[in-house]
Amino acid sequence: MKFCSNCGATVELRIPPGDSLPRHMCATCGSIHYVNPKIVVGAIPEWEDRVLLCRRAIEPRHGFWTLPAGFMENAETTAQAAARETLEEACARIEVGEMFTLINVPHISQVHIVYRARLIDLDFAPGEESLEVGLFAEHEIPWNEIAFRSIALTLQHYFDDRRRGTFRFRTSDLAPPPPVGTA
Repeated sequence: MKFCSNCGATVELRIPPGDSLPRHMCATCGSIHYVNPKIVVGAIPEWEDRVLLCRRAIEPRHGFWTLPAGFMENAETTAQAAARETLEEACARIEVGEMFTLINVPHISQVHIVYRARLIDLDFAPGEESLEVGLFAEHEIPWNEIAFRSIALTLQHYFDDRRRGTFRFRTSDLAPPPPVGTA
């Protein structure tokens, strides 16, 4: 952040009185601009023994598979965000169930939340952000082509829980991935 959104003056990074972290502060009008983590919300749309995945038509990870998910908008609940993202990315209507995973991704300042959901019908198609969408049984999941570690972890938990016959809420913290070319 370089400029104050209130008055347009240059901002400085400093610790405000009574705070303990550096914030973008405007020396002209005194506004403090907080930059907080982004919330990514999605769903595991279920139909019988299969889940709906989307092949991404956008970066990051263009061409890779993911669950329908995206950034939460202001003035919506996390469940509403899951339903909206599923409609936008897969043109699919869902009945949102219980929250299934909450994954902290602090190195990119994000929190990923995924709900279990039931597809209302089989009327789905690629949305603007998807190249294709499809239903996958566990043995059909393109594990080497999953776009994000949080989605792979969520899917692993989902299929493990389904085999056990009981689903439970999961939380995880993802560390930064190892640098490319290291073991």
